[in-house]
Amino acid sequence: MALKVPKANNIQLFKDGYKQMSGLEDAVLRNIEAISELSNLVRTSFGPNGRNKLVINHLGRLFVTSDAATIIREIEVVHPAAKLLVMASQAQEIEMGDATNTVLIFAGELLKRAENLLIMGLHPSEVIKGYELACTKALAELETLSVSELPSPLTNASLVHAVIPAIASKQYGSEDILAALVAEAALSVMPENNKTFNVDNVRVVKIMGGSLAGSKVVQGMVFGREPEGDVKKVTKAKVAVFTNPIDTAQTETKGTVLIKNADDMLNFTKGEEKHMEKIFKELADSGVKVLIAGTSIGELALHYLNRNQILVLKVLSKFDLRRLCRVVQATPLARLGAPTPEEAGYVDVCETIEVGGDRVTVLRQEPEGAGVKTRTATVVLRGATQNHLDDLERAVDDGVALLKALLKDPRLVPGAGATELALARRVETYGAGLRGLAQHAVRRFASALEVIPRTLAENAHGGAEGNEILARLLAKHEKAGGESWGVDVEAETDGTVNAAERNIVDSLAAKAWAIRLATEAAISVLNVDSIIMSRPAGGPKIPQQAGNWDED
Repeated sequence: MALKVPKANNIQLFKDGYKQMSGLEDAVLRNIEAISELSNLVRTSFGPNGRNKLVINHLGRLFVTSDAATIIREIEVVHPAAKLLVMASQAQEIEMGDATNTVLIFAGELLKRAENLLIMGLHPSEVIKGYELACTKALAELETLSVSELPSPLTNASLVHAVIPAIASKQYGSEDILAALVAEAALSVMPENNKTFNVDNVRVVKIMGGSLAGSKVVQGMVFGREPEGDVKKVTKAKVAVFTNPIDTAQTETKGTVLIKNADDMLNFTKGEEKHMEKIFKELADSGVKVLIAGTSIGELALHYLNRNQILVLKVLSKFDLRRLCRVVQATPLARLGAPTPEEAGYVDVCETIEVGGDRVTVLRQEPEGAGVKTRTATVVLRGATQNHLDDLERAVDDGVALLKALLKDPRLVPGAGATELALARRVETYGAGLRGLAQHAVRRFASALEVIPRTLAENAHGGAEGNEILARLLAKHEKAGGESWGVDVEAETDGTVNAAERNIVDSLAAKAWAIRLATEAAISVLNVDSIIMSRPAGGPKIPQQAGNWDED
């Protein structure tokens, strides 16, 4: 007869305050529910007809935007599974600068489709296997769907055509003006080897007032402030950049000076003044006509700089200071004194101009000037409100980031949801030929791909009309050569349009990254079978009192 050992009840594995959720109901399905919530939140902001979200972040700053990357950055997502999706979307933003919303919507749809399979009794490992097979197949088929490439000798027109679809999804109606600005700015700073193009070389300066039509591209750098001194314009000048305060040196300890008579009083600051005069005389003698200060400028220093006819500009942003050094080819100095010839930079024109009602300072290199091609171009945006200007800036940044991606991989695929529908058909056919339980997940992956054209149609024409448009598109894709038919957001005919003919194209690399990252995020969530959360650090919160303790 076996001896029965009594089991201890309530074994405590973790400290007090820990939470543990495990199993299909508590962990997997709850994770899917949280991600579906996040996916639905940004789904209505997808495409040219996407609706704006009004987000107020933890600092009280207001954002009115349909850009998914901005929305998820400013809302603080705390659910651990939803954070995985946010990280995948942020990886897409860093890598490509476009299709962040595609990652969120597609990953959310994959998990919604997986939920039905899990409830029917399929094991998560079978779903994961199916999704991996389908992702590999989709990426292989995507390579065959390329309809055109960015032409090799880059022209303004070709760059405009390439970036219009990406900008239209953020600023529908203004895409022609913005695409022209992005193309002009990018071409002016394009290096001989296109692949080394740096997005940091295209800056954006926002000036309130006027309208978008008043926006322009300025060669060089634009700063939204006037020079500090009396000199407002110099040409063909040497430039010195200082990161230290332009002022008299202060002692670290306090000292006491005993002044006995009037002469002592008069002579007290003379030594200091002579020293300052000597420094700025050296600067002027070395040929420096423009001085850029990274921090404060003293009044005495400004007096001597004005006397020596040196233009003084204060640049408080260290990122702008770094860009400026690249434009003028100067070395930032941490000591006050005349720069060596190697440390000094050169600028053709440094002047103050008026844009709208604001006076701004422009530093630019003339093309026929010193023979050094300008390293930076600035897009000066005009608009009525700060929120609108912020949204325009995001559209320009996305356009420049997409150009960078296209210079690495110039292949283009049909946009307007056409590529996703073509992939859905091919993956569905592939899934139908598979054996085993994984085939169900492969076919769900194919139906999840249809969420992109469906969302585009629903956001443009409403839910009922959206379903009809999708049905028409599926019929056109069944015919030979129908892979380029996508959703017509303007509804000029029956809601469908040949994307390749209308030049609605997307970057193949951006699409491939979006599918890969969305699938990886969905697989990561399906792989989780329990959530263990520790108690947040810090003691108990201070109780909030209704009012002051001695108020009646």
